[in-house]
Amino acid sequence: MLGGVTAEPGTHPTPPRASEPASTPELVLCAVDEPLARAWQTVVAPRTARVRVHQGSVLDVVADAVVSPANSYGWMRGGIDAVYATAFPEVEQNVRSAVLAYHGGELPIGEALVVPTGEPQPAWLISSPTMREPGERLPADTVHPYLAARAVFLLWRDGALEHGGRVRHAVGRIAMPGLGTGVGGVAPEVCARQVAAAWDEVFAAR
Repeated sequence: MLGGVTAEPGTHPTPPRASEPASTPELVLCAVDEPLARAWQTVVAPRTARVRVHQGSVLDVVADAVVSPANSYGWMRGGIDAVYATAFPEVEQNVRSAVLAYHGGELPIGEALVVPTGEPQPAWLISSPTMREPGERLPADTVHPYLAARAVFLLWRDGALEHGGRVRHAVGRIAMPGLGTGVGGVAPEVCARQVAAAWDEVFAAR
């Protein structure tokens, strides 16, 4: 693996893309609260220079896609999802329609889908459930952050957009908030370790 990285000091424009996309996305791990920011910092150093930490709102990051740690039904009424629904008025309906069309109305934990936000930037939202029911409190031994992060990374690596093209060609930078650390009650350190494990599983050999 490559050397360590430092905290993301602010926002940066997405760099120009080569004709052949990178083998991993740029991943910006976002945290409004200090405990999550510290937890993110403990896992970025051993990984590639394409993983960074931003202390502040996920919406402050210039990214191609943001991650929604959703519920399985696509309702976006609480936590960061409510922030997304306010910022991107079309996105909840886009998520709900995709969940219904492609998953029979329930997107299982461990799977993810990508929909347009309806805005120029970020153009995409990746919905990856951390809980089945809205407002669900997750148990201390949950592995849902790992499953949600792994689904995001697999979707980036292998997924296709609805109207053609690969996700990895359209998305160079992903902004990811804590997964399950708000309403779900997951400890920041647990979330950070599980996201790191998912990254390593999907990308470490690449």
